[in-house]
Amino acid sequence: MLVIIALFLLIGLFVLQHYGMHRVAFMFAPIVILWLLSIAFVGIYNIINWNPRVYQALSPYYIYKFFEETGKDGWISLGGILLCITGTEVVFAGLGHFTASSIRVAFSFVVYPCLVLQYMGQAAFLSQNFSAVSTSFHSSIPDWLFWPVTVMATLAAIVASQAVVSATFSIAKQCHALGCFPRIKIVHKSKWLHRQTYIPEINWALMILCLAVTVGYQDTIHLGNAYGIACITGIFVTTCLTSMVIDFVWHKSLFGALLYFSFFGIIEIIFISSSCMRIPKGGWVPLVLSAIFMFVMYVWHYGSRKKYLYDLHNKVSMKWILTLDSDLGIVRIPGIGLVYTELSSGVPAMFSHFITDLPTFYQVVVFICIKTVPIPYVSQKERYLIGRIGPKPYRLYRCIVRYGYKDVHENDDYDFENAIVMSVAEFIQLEAEGGGTLDGSVDGRLAVVRSSENFGKRFTMSESDGNKESSRWSYPASGSSSRSAALQKLKSMYEQESPEFCKTASDPVKVIGYNIQGFPCQGRTLRPHGSQRCRGSICNRSLSC
Repeated sequence: MLVIIALFLLIGLFVLQHYGMHRVAFMFAPIVILWLLSIAFVGIYNIINWNPRVYQALSPYYIYKFFEETGKDGWISLGGILLCITGTEVVFAGLGHFTASSIRVAFSFVVYPCLVLQYMGQAAFLSQNFSAVSTSFHSSIPDWLFWPVTVMATLAAIVASQAVVSATFSIAKQCHALGCFPRIKIVHKSKWLHRQTYIPEINWALMILCLAVTVGYQDTIHLGNAYGIACITGIFVTTCLTSMVIDFVWHKSLFGALLYFSFFGIIEIIFISSSCMRIPKGGWVPLVLSAIFMFVMYVWHYGSRKKYLYDLHNKVSMKWILTLDSDLGIVRIPGIGLVYTELSSGVPAMFSHFITDLPTFYQVVVFICIKTVPIPYVSQKERYLIGRIGPKPYRLYRCIVRYGYKDVHENDDYDFENAIVMSVAEFIQLEAEGGGTLDGSVDGRLAVVRSSENFGKRFTMSESDGNKESSRWSYPASGSSSRSAALQKLKSMYEQESPEFCKTASDPVKVIGYNIQGFPCQGRTLRPHGSQRCRGSICNRSLSC
């Protein structure tokens, strides 16, 4: 019966993920706080009622006495003792949604004291009721508090499960952004909580795995063995990676990194050695799942890297493009063509197919490259890196759109297209004005088109049918440069061609996007602010530069 109830609760939890948890999220914090306070109260009650001297167990001396009297059995029991701290790592799984300082405060002043009081209370209860060791938690609850605490325990378990699911979505999104996970559909709605995402594939895969584990184990002993192995392995991997971060990212001394690993790593290795005894008893499941996901991530990263290197090796040479003259050997019609590529420099090989197979192409071509940079967030004013490819008459541009690995991509293709076109138009205008506001880039290299007083005021965007009112683009003004060293380094790596200064006309343009296969996407119209609106079909005049 308990297994059936657990299955229904799991199915309900994962089905609700599709609708977002924003409507009930306000209940999460009160539920967890009430749960922590309730177990702390039960612990204090048991300490006072059964053994007030249990506080002496906080002394490290009893650790020594425990291993002295139990020997090998004490070492084996470390795997069970480990379960006392499993679940606390869920607090740190919220790093993608909360600040590090808030998590430190919550753990140090709320979570940790409540857990210590609860376990001290259980120890005091067992000192007088050792026969109830298998059900120490439920048996130690006073009768008049049993059902309220049980209900709170169920609600707290659901909230903790939601935290794990949300953390899984966040980790999968970051792995995908860094090129270590297959392409997945990431859903984010503005009405949801900030940075909350939903990944259907991950959600249903998690549901199937959870149901399979629940039906397969059907008892908490094997489930606890698997949970303990997963927890201590994750902690040890985190320690290893943190040691590397101390040395390679924070640039601290190697001795400090080794000292950190020696202190925490040795303690964790002792727990791992004890937990290995439980691998045949259900602990093998998380190890097998980890191996499968690691293999998938490795294969995807290897294939993606090989594909990128192939595209990089076969990109079109600028010398070949210059031999085609400014019209590229084809008829250039009014409009802007947006061509997606994964290359941050040079012209992709597929563009040569456009030139050779299509009789016409657009007067202005923008190669769009979306890159995930190794920092959490990229501000809007530093997102678009614009540059010219080749001489001015060719009208070829490159736009590198930079996202942090924690940035949420809004599901609004219209705004994304418009932002790119406006950034290119602003780049052309700033070039014509002498590049004085191009973030110090007057030498023709790639430049960050940042928010300025005039950004968005020269141009407005209107629908191609000409029947909707145009909407003015505006961005907040920005002061001095505040970009991180990582972004500046990436900017210098992207710089390739040298643009020449040009002037921009005040004519509207037709915007056509192309995907990697070369199929046209939705059209837009760009017109100067204050000019007469286009009526009927899309304007046929172009942006001459």
